Amino acid sequence: MATTSQTGDTISGTNRSRGSNRSSRDSGNGRNRKGAGRQLHGGRVTHAVLILFTTGSLFPLVWTAVAASRDNTRLARTPPPFWFGENLFKNLEIAWTDANMGAALFHTTIVAGAIAAGTVVFSTLAGFAFAKLRFRFKNLLLLLVIGTMMVPPQLSVVPLYMLIAELSWTDQLQSVILPTLVSAFGVFFMRQYLTGALPTELIEAARVDGASSLRVVWHVVFPAARPAMAVLGMLTFVMAWNDFFWPMIALTQNGSPTVQVALTGLGRGYIPDQSVIMAGALLGTLPLLVAFVIFGRHVVGGIMQGAVKG
Repeated sequence: MATTSQTGDTISGTNRSRGSNRSSRDSGNGRNRKGAGRQLHGGRVTHAVLILFTTGSLFPLVWTAVAASRDNTRLARTPPPFWFGENLFKNLEIAWTDANMGAALFHTTIVAGAIAAGTVVFSTLAGFAFAKLRFRFKNLLLLLVIGTMMVPPQLSVVPLYMLIAELSWTDQLQSVILPTLVSAFGVFFMRQYLTGALPTELIEAARVDGASSLRVVWHVVFPAARPAMAVLGMLTFVMAWNDFFWPMIALTQNGSPTVQVALTGLGRGYIPDQSVIMAGALLGTLPLLVAFVIFGRHVVGGIMQGAVKG
């Protein structure tokens, strides 16, 4: 009987210790859940730094608008103006008419949109191949792709212009779109992202279920790469919109100019009108701001979604 009572005491003590451990874990998990729901608050130094960086980032845009609202005489004085004038809409109208800004914005939207879409699709496909597929000389080809990023684009201008002249593409939008549909940076960026964000087991499971390579790319790779695709698309769109060097060579102001090429036609007098030039620059910048306001939340949401999944 004594042995039975001791065994019962031992079992009850073990159960109590397990219950206490379980309760401590539950309380710890509860504290973690409560802590996870809390919103972090920055101090005064954090707010001061954010305000400083925000002001510095917005200053060029504000100064462009201020300069566009003045006249050329006032801009030449010292100190320069730091507040808006009354000539903003007048200068915007002059810049819109002289640079044919409506057609330039339309052409730039086509060019930047096509380049961004092509870069995202082709870079995702190539990045998936370098990240998850097995083939000969994969590492060597990846090094060659990365090595092209070290070559200055000015070195390829002469042969590229000879090629588009041979194809009779001079002064046409495809001469700007097709040479930039694939980006070495985009391939490297998507390869790095898919290496960690796309499990190999998921691809193998799709293969076992009988999915073809096209279905694997469409139903597995693209959904997993969506956050990185959004970021790459936004970056590529901005870079294509602001590109000046190659469009200036391939296009002319009398044909199908982009915004950056059209702006070179402003202020060609003996004394260039800087206020009209600033008004044209403001017109060329506003569509980017609108695009960021519309799609910026989706880009940030995609980044956070990828971070949570990872």
